[in-house]
Amino acid sequence: MTIDLIRGDITKQTVDAIVNAANSSLLGGGGVDGAIHRAGGPDILAECRAIRARQGQLHTGGAVITTAGRMPARYVIHTVGPVYNKGGAEKAALLKDCYLNSLRLAAEHEVRTIAFPNISTGVYGYPKAEAAQVAIEAVRSYDGELPEQVVFVCFDEENYALYRRILAA
Repeated sequence: MTIDLIRGDITKQTVDAIVNAANSSLLGGGGVDGAIHRAGGPDILAECRAIRARQGQLHTGGAVITTAGRMPARYVIHTVGPVYNKGGAEKAALLKDCYLNSLRLAAEHEVRTIAFPNISTGVYGYPKAEAAQVAIEAVRSYDGELPEQVVFVCFDEENYALYRRILAA
């Protein structure tokens, strides 16, 4: 697996799947979640509602897949990151689950290329440096054959610099 890093807008990535830092309701929200729902259009929300009707809310660390609607990707993998509060090993394990469960779900759908945002670092309050470390370690520990390429898409310069430094180490 190759790991790449870019600074940009995840909704514009030409990959097989993009990952959404969703909330447990799966009904859209702010930040990355809102941007993905706006860019992808109503088909994403319709599929999220159907998933929610079948299984209820999505638990922290879990992942589900929908169409990407009007975006260039084929799929959106929705995952719910932990709300940081005071952090600790439990929060790091849940954040790691977001990445690993997204990668496993991607492999089940024969996704070769996947793009991740910076999960939980917005309103969920996860410290950016800690979240970047967890994200990169999780992806590096994944041992599946697919996806073949992971792209970390950083919207802001601070996250981009953190990921660049950790990936270079």
